[in-house]
This record gives sequence, structure tokens and C-alpha cells, in this order.
Amino acid sequence: MAKRIVGVFIFLLTAIGCFAQKYPVFTHADSLRGTLSPERSCYDVYFYDLHLKINPDDKSISGYNTIYFKAVKDFDRMQVDLFRNMDIDSIIWHNISLKYWHDSNAVFIDFAHKPRFTNTRIGGYREPIIPLDKDKYIIGQKDSITIYYHGKPRVAKRPPWDGGFVWSTDSLGKQWIGVACELTGASLWWPCKDHISNKPDSMRMTFDVPTGLQCISNGRLRSQKNLNNGYTSFSWFVSVPIINYDITLNIADYSHISDYYLSGKDTLTLDYYVLSYNKEKARKQFEQVKPMMACYEKFFGKYPFYKDGYKLVEADYWGMEHQSCVEYGNHYKNNQFGFDFIIIHETAHEWWGNSLSCSDPADMWLHEAFATYAEALYIECTQDYKTSVKYLHGQEKRIGNTYPIIGPYNVNFQGTDNDDDMYFKGTWMLQTFRHVLNDDALFFSILQGLQDKFKYASTNTEEVINYINKKSGKDYAPFFNEYLHQAKPPIFEYKVKFIPMEGAMLTYRWDSAVKGFAMPIKLFYHGPQDSIVPPMRITPTTEWQTIKLSGWFSNDVSVDLDEFYVIPKKDE
Repeated sequence: MAKRIVGVFIFLLTAIGCFAQKYPVFTHADSLRGTLSPERSCYDVYFYDLHLKINPDDKSISGYNTIYFKAVKDFDRMQVDLFRNMDIDSIIWHNISLKYWHDSNAVFIDFAHKPRFTNTRIGGYREPIIPLDKDKYIIGQKDSITIYYHGKPRVAKRPPWDGGFVWSTDSLGKQWIGVACELTGASLWWPCKDHISNKPDSMRMTFDVPTGLQCISNGRLRSQKNLNNGYTSFSWFVSVPIINYDITLNIADYSHISDYYLSGKDTLTLDYYVLSYNKEKARKQFEQVKPMMACYEKFFGKYPFYKDGYKLVEADYWGMEHQSCVEYGNHYKNNQFGFDFIIIHETAHEWWGNSLSCSDPADMWLHEAFATYAEALYIECTQDYKTSVKYLHGQEKRIGNTYPIIGPYNVNFQGTDNDDDMYFKGTWMLQTFRHVLNDDALFFSILQGLQDKFKYASTNTEEVINYINKKSGKDYAPFFNEYLHQAKPPIFEYKVKFIPMEGAMLTYRWDSAVKGFAMPIKLFYHGPQDSIVPPMRITPTTEWQTIKLSGWFSNDVSVDLDEFYVIPKKDE
């Protein structure tokens, strides 16, 4: 992981409060990867056409990717991304080989010094390649380049966290190949504009694999052809926007289970690809998919990818949320709450991460916090709320409160040595916000509204908070600043003084570095007649307040920690 010092400075200016934690050293290479530089922001990719041959014998790949783009600014130079260990054979533009050079894992392509004419004649005349103005693209122009390349892509050491290819065999000794690259980047195996904010509108992926194996990828299978050279070609097509790291391939001797899910008048195809000897186990385990879909559509709205279907594909690693092609490697096991974590969590990413996506990895909580909270919502939907809270408390034990949830921007932030807070503090932030609102109808309308507004789009923390404020009619920026930018949750300081014959006096405040932080909280009374004393909901600020607790005849008061993630600090 590497990031530039300027990236840290920008982050510290935007974050609120001070932290003692240290991030890894940031380098020029990470700035190239994480920043929308002029050479990247000048164009938008709207279609990729990726065609690769996979050679398991020497763990290599070869082929090309055609990048279709539109100029959003005038430019004569563009940046694409491909790891330096991969060899570029040529970059072709209208049959002309373009000049390019590497800078770390970035590739810069020069359009300013290319020939103006082709060597071919059409109708007796040499035709201009493209109507450029002084060898520059101008806003609105569309064009394409094709990058031919080959090499041995990085091998994943600990997938899916450590990105790369997984070259493995099943228990029968047959090839079993996959790839996961969320944090490391899609450019470890194919050339692209590898910035999380740029989703192509659609994409075609054609993979040639040894005959006898199947290749499963995102979207719909368009064709399967025997090439008569010991290889079979599989062509897949994604019809809606997709993040680069979601593009995947799964190669094995798969068996296919076909099913469908009905939602009103809509039919969602369910396709499961598993190793042949696991087919019956998979058939039973994947029965969880339909009730899960019903729950998620209830809470988040329609499954976003009906056009491309839904697949679970058995992988030789734990799992990954590749869009419409979820990798599954949990060995058909349920947890103590009776569900398969990988199915439930990774599918939640179809809404949170694959449809609504963050535009910088620093905001990855938009993927992980919501997907992790979806697990608790699934339990609430299929069992009950009380059990979901028990599940949340199990997650709470993994919170370290060591780093803010939001990391540095513009440096492709890949997390820290303890990323649990983004997941589990994030999910408790959402649980807290739900009870701050104290209106489930509003809370779930916000979740569905976010999905509607940012469907297939990239967004950021600021835009999400602005949407929540507009939807709720109240400014919750201080709340999210507290939970997202501070390493620790707010501290609720309070003291209770019991005065005989009068009752109890409560003095309280929030210990918070965030200006304007004022969050409601619920208190419980413990003492004589506690069964008939209802909980009290108050709204502390950062200033001390004192109120009389009418009918409370004890100083034994506690905070509702089932609904609010805070640190209680009782002063005696």
C-alpha cells in the first residue's frame, strides 16, 4: 500500500479531529492509481471488449482489450493501467501502433505525435483517421484503442484480500482457476482505466480455456465455441454498468443447477455452478437464496441486475461479490445463526457496492458497512429483531476503534492492518442511526431511496449524507462526521445524584470533537418499581445539561447499548 503525502494532507483537512494512528507510507505509484489526474479525468470509458486465452500449464494469459471511450475534456494524452509485470505487445489505434510509456503500473499513451493518415485507400483516396483538432480529442468525441498484451499475472497469496489469480485443482485433480482483485485492482490482469469511479456502461468478456473445462463470468453467456485447437471459447456479456474489480472468471469442471426467483411479475434466473461432486450439497445449501432475495428486496428494493441474472459459482477461496457472479467458497457451512455467511454477505453487495458504488476506496464503508448490516437485517427478516441484535453484539466484539472508518482519499486506500471497524463499527453506526431516527419507515425509505438515486452509479460520503439530510429533513452531517472521521465512538458522560424525597438529578453531555454533535440516546432505570418506569429518551449536546428524573428513585441508570453504539462514562 502506498500513498502520497499530499493525499494524507487532503484527508487530514477533510477529516474532523486528530488521530494518533499512522497510515502506511504513501508513494507516487499509489497516487497514479488513486488520483483522477488530467490524463484520466479527460475521458470516460463506456465499453470494454476483453478477449483472453488462459494457459494453466504456465499460468499465463494473453490477448487484448479494446477500450471504447468518450472525451470529456480536450486531450492528447491518456492514462490506462496495467501492472508492470505484464508485457504490452502493442497499442493499436485505427491500425496504427501508438507510442506509450510506463510509470509504475500506469501506462501513458501519446496521441499528439501519431500519423495523421492511414496507409490504406478507400475509394482511391487516403482517408483521415479521425477529425482531430490539432491532434487533440475534443469534448464529446468517441473512439477506441486496443491493447495487446501477455504475461503471468500476479498470484494471490491470500485471496480475496490479497489480489491475484488463484491457480488450483479440485479433489479430482482437474484445473480450478479464479481471480479476485478488489483491493489490488483489475489492472493486475487486464488493461483498463483502473479507477473505481469509472464504470463502463456494458462489457464483453471472451475467455479461451482448455476444452473440457467451463468458464463462468459476469452477465449472460452469449456464445460457446470449440476452437479445434484444444481450447473452447466462452463469451459473456454484461449489459449494465460494472466496476472493474467485479469482472471475473471461474474455470473448472462445473455442474450447473438452474432455478428462478419470482418477484411480482419479474423472474430472476438463478444459476449455480459447482464442482460435480458437490452438486447435491449445493442444491440444499443454496435454498437460502430465495428467502434472502425476498428480504433484501423488501429492505433495499428490486435486485439491481435482473437483466444479467444471479449466479453463485464455487471458488477455491472464501468468496467475493463479483457482480451477477458471486464467488462462493464457504464449504456449504452455516453459522450458529443458521445461515451461510458468504451467500448472505456477498449477495448484499449486489446492492451495496455493485449497484451503488463508492467513487474512492476511502469511502468503502458504503459497500462494507451496509452489506454487513444487511446480515443483521436478514436475521431480523427471517427470525426476529431480538436475534438480530444478538448477532450485532457478536460483531461488536471485533471493533477495535483504532482508525477512522474513512481513510485517505486519492491514493487507492487499501485499508489498514485492522479493517474490522469499517465493517463492524460501520454496521453499528447504521444500527445507531436507525434508532436516532426512531422511525423505521423513514429509515428503510432512505435505504431504498439511496438505491434508487445511485443505481449503477458511483457516489461518495458527502453525496450520501446530503441525500439523507434531504430525505429526513434534518442535518445529520455531525452524526456521520463523528462516526466516520473519529477513531472512537462518542462518549456519553453522565452522573446521577439521588436526592431523598425528590428523586434523581441527571447531568450529562457528549464528549465529542465534532462541532454541533447532538445525538439522542435512550436510558434505562434500575431500582424500585423499575418494571413500570419506561425508558427515557434524551438529546445530549457537547454542553452539560441537568434534568430531573421524575419517578426515578435510584442512581442506577444505564444506556441502551442494543440500539446505540457509544461509550458510557458514568461519573460518581
